Amino acid sequence: MAASSLARAVRQMKTHKIGCLLVTDVEDKLIGVFTENDLLRKVVGLVDDLTKATIADYMTADPFTLKNDMPIANAIHLMAVHGFRHVPLIDDEGHPVGIVSFRDVVGYLGQQLR
Repeated sequence: MAASSLARAVRQMKTHKIGCLLVTDVEDKLIGVFTENDLLRKVVGLVDDLTKATIADYMTADPFTLKNDMPIANAIHLMAVHGFRHVPLIDDEGHPVGIVSFRDVVGYLGQQLR
């Protein structure tokens, strides 16, 4: 949720060993992403109290997304053109259903080349 604290977001990323969180509104629709890059560029050394700052103030709003049934080539294109390491997957109503990571793409391509 957008109102979650940065402290909670960072704990979740560290606990689950992930580099991206999907941020939703009260209707559970995707409104942004909070990535390691956001953390390094917008938070570290700039925000003194992570418990008082909300993720909404530091996330990347309105991220590029893909539908779950789109070809992996679409994810590769977004990653190559924009330098993304994560692309959110959404359903027809805008609810998040997953994330495609650069690691996922590399694993998929490795399997296809066997």
